[in-house]
Amino acid sequence: IEHQVDKKLGNKKREISIADKRLLCREYAQKFVDIQREEFKRLGVFGDWDNPYITMSYDYEARIVKEFLEFYKKGYAYLGKKPVHWCSSCVTALAEAEVEHADKTSPSVFVKFKVNKEDASKKLGISGADLSIVIWTTTPWTLPANLALAVGENITYAYATANDGSSVIVAEDLVGKLKEAGVLNSDDIEVTIKGSVLVGLKAEHPFIDRESIVISARFVSTEDGTGIVHIAPGHGQDDYQAGLANGLEVYAPVNDYGKFEGSGVQEIENMFVFKANEPIIDILRSKKALLLSEDYPHSYPHCWRCKKPVIFRATEQWFISMEHEGLRQKSIKEVQKTRWIPEWGQERIEGMIANRPDWCISRQRSWGVPIAVLKCTSCGELVREDAVNEKIVAEFTEGGADVWYIKDAQAFLPDGYKCKCGRSEFEKETDILDVWFDSGVSFAATLIPERGFPERAPDVPPADLYLEGSDQHRGWFQSSMLASVGTRGHAPYNTVLTHGYAVDGKGKKMSKSLGNVISPQDIIKRTGADILRLWVSAEDYRADVRISNEIIARLTEAYRKIRNTSKYLLGNLSDFDGGDYSGDLLEIDRWAMSRLQYLIKNVNESYESFTFHEVYHRLHHFCIVDMSNLYLDILKDRLYTFRADSKERRAAQWVLNEILISMTRLMAPVLSFTAEEIWGHIKDTPTDSIFLTEMPVPNEKYMDDELEARWAKIQAVRDEANKALELKRAEKFIGNSLEAKLTLHIKDAELLKLISEYESDLPMMLIVSQAVITSEGVGDHKSEDIESLSVTVEQADGEKCARCWNRSLKVGTIAEAPHICDRCHKATV
Repeated sequence: IEHQVDKKLGNKKREISIADKRLLCREYAQKFVDIQREEFKRLGVFGDWDNPYITMSYDYEARIVKEFLEFYKKGYAYLGKKPVHWCSSCVTALAEAEVEHADKTSPSVFVKFKVNKEDASKKLGISGADLSIVIWTTTPWTLPANLALAVGENITYAYATANDGSSVIVAEDLVGKLKEAGVLNSDDIEVTIKGSVLVGLKAEHPFIDRESIVISARFVSTEDGTGIVHIAPGHGQDDYQAGLANGLEVYAPVNDYGKFEGSGVQEIENMFVFKANEPIIDILRSKKALLLSEDYPHSYPHCWRCKKPVIFRATEQWFISMEHEGLRQKSIKEVQKTRWIPEWGQERIEGMIANRPDWCISRQRSWGVPIAVLKCTSCGELVREDAVNEKIVAEFTEGGADVWYIKDAQAFLPDGYKCKCGRSEFEKETDILDVWFDSGVSFAATLIPERGFPERAPDVPPADLYLEGSDQHRGWFQSSMLASVGTRGHAPYNTVLTHGYAVDGKGKKMSKSLGNVISPQDIIKRTGADILRLWVSAEDYRADVRISNEIIARLTEAYRKIRNTSKYLLGNLSDFDGGDYSGDLLEIDRWAMSRLQYLIKNVNESYESFTFHEVYHRLHHFCIVDMSNLYLDILKDRLYTFRADSKERRAAQWVLNEILISMTRLMAPVLSFTAEEIWGHIKDTPTDSIFLTEMPVPNEKYMDDELEARWAKIQAVRDEANKALELKRAEKFIGNSLEAKLTLHIKDAELLKLISEYESDLPMMLIVSQAVITSEGVGDHKSEDIESLSVTVEQADGEKCARCWNRSLKVGTIAEAPHICDRCHKATV
């Protein structure tokens, strides 16, 4: 919002007062919300929405300030000078989560720092000769701020000959690489020495009249460079820590706009730091301190807003201490208590919290929630009293964050308040809070009784689940954890779910320039919203999620299978009387009920574990394999040819009704519109809407593992029979499978016994007119999967029944009904 206002103001953006600029920002925000409100109305979202965002915002801002003041009162928040990511374009500090990494080519340089001759003589036993320490850096512009050179105490260093013939000190392990790069003349080593011996040496800055002291640091390695690191405490986190440990000044001769100021180097004064690289390299060359300069492509931090490279720069900022009252370790313990989905999220955020520096929470912007702290203009003491903090929160609650800029400092103080020094003049902090602090305390501003949420015990996290993309381990998930642990002592959430990002069918990031962007609106127009919802559910969100027209087309077919199964169930329930026929179930019905219970159990578990892709796959498998390929296929004969009121048919309908109701409830969270449509056609539902009912629970009474094991064997035999029928159908020997007579040749005694138990029902189970079981001979079709089974397919005996289409010798023998079989005749009289 502020960025848009700055563009609108142009050159006047620095002339306008903060209060007036904030007014413009709020007007801009109001327009944005009005547009959103109209869009919501157009889509029918929230009905007659009366714009609660703006009416809530003052209270929200006050709660953010209240949370900050709680940190401040407890001593977590402090004002200090440290190097932070600084955007010279936006003129503000950035948090880790506001930094993006992109490719950049920087000039890398190998630079000599001449060792003080007196030190060389006393500490190293070298007199007369010039000796230099060589460093490597990809930020030549930080050399004016150099105050030290860091070595590793346990690293072995060598005296070698540089490409200009001078003697230099570099890490022994890197001599070969440096010779190959052209920094050294040869890989011959004159003398080796431990880094601990070098500590305390003084060296001359290459172009400033200043000495750099050699210090030790644990982060120094021999992976690249020279094994010696140039230290500018004002321009790097490691440099800052090393400088702090050795009493060095936090020196950064660069102003807010990224230009040198007070650098002591005339050639680069008032020059932007990146533009100063070449002049500095020229100075190094003229001073004969440069051994090599070359381009170095690498990943470099950029600002998330303006997309320009940022710098590390020491400024006075507000921080939250990671060590105060053990915030870092407490947060890690809470991370370990939290459930992370996927599990690798725990290790990722744990490592980030373990290694992160103090949290920089101040920003140099005008639009945002201000850091509401007052300071005595006389002695500089910061005000911390509870009475003042309560007064500040009360003012923010009534007038929002803008009051900080509209009213003077006295308005936030109790009557007659004075500083400890006796003075009563105060000034307001002008920085705003990091937006990650704003979002990090969102649980404290939303999940509260005033918003209609139940009040929970003080030690219970207010949120059950936080859901965001995988980049939020360093953003919202982390800022929320730190904020909650700091003020409440526990995590703000029980579970954190992380998802990947939508990419195209080939795994590439979507981009307008590539032409691979797929609009959700286009999918909805073409296929309906449920297809888009099914895609979301079907993909494994733990990795990046692919989408393409081909993927949508495949899911559309899968959706049709689920929808058509539901339509079939509804069609066969049109005359169901709603009675309880659970006592009349056949074995195949009990098998279907068992499969349904396991579907309910597994789908519920998938919802509970957030493995939503399993929901889709389980429903789809149930519709295709359990229903269409077996149960519904076998059931057709009973549903279409038995008497309408027969107990066998009613029992089948009772099962179909149970399946339809349960399946509709299970699909509702994903296929919401379809489920609601189906629910409206089911007779005697307990609620008007599917979303007013509850998820089904498995009935253990019907869960029968032994029965399912039996039917798994029967289904395998049935599959082989279908293969044999398909071969004969391809040969034009038969058309419909009811034209066939099957002979099952089974050599295995156990399988023969099992199938023989169903001999009278085999024609219905195999969808043929006749079926015979024998242990003799070998059939035309030899099973590859069941060694003891082979199948013979013949033309069925008798004539085709006009009603059930089965071939039977009884067709033509009934005088009053010569065109139907005896079974159909009994069903119709």
